[in-house]
Amino acid sequence: MKYIYQMGIIGGISFIAEALYVLLPFPVPASVYGLIILLVLLLTGVVKLGQVADVADWLLKIMPLLFIGPSVGLIKAADAVKGQILPLIVMCVLSTVGVMAVTSVTAQCLIRRKKGKEDVQ
Repeated sequence: MKYIYQMGIIGGISFIAEALYVLLPFPVPASVYGLIILLVLLLTGVVKLGQVADVADWLLKIMPLLFIGPSVGLIKAADAVKGQILPLIVMCVLSTVGVMAVTSVTAQCLIRRKKGKEDVQ
């Protein structure tokens, strides 16, 4: 029952996010609305981390499986993107490098911040 409850919370937040995507005129994907809603609920304490942690961990573990559908769709649309393959590869490489750089800088800042707090104590 615990997993059904946790999946219900995440599913409910996803449903609200989809509704916001349909109702609001902003070009923001429903998944972003969902992440913002979940963040706000976690920060305010309305939803405790333990109420969604197990299912969230499970979803992260099966994430590669969730990319099979979009990958097959991309393969089916190969004819449509043949002429744009070089720009797509360049965008993928640049965005990957960018994400890696921002993630590493953020992680380093958080590690330094944590070490600074430990030194004070």
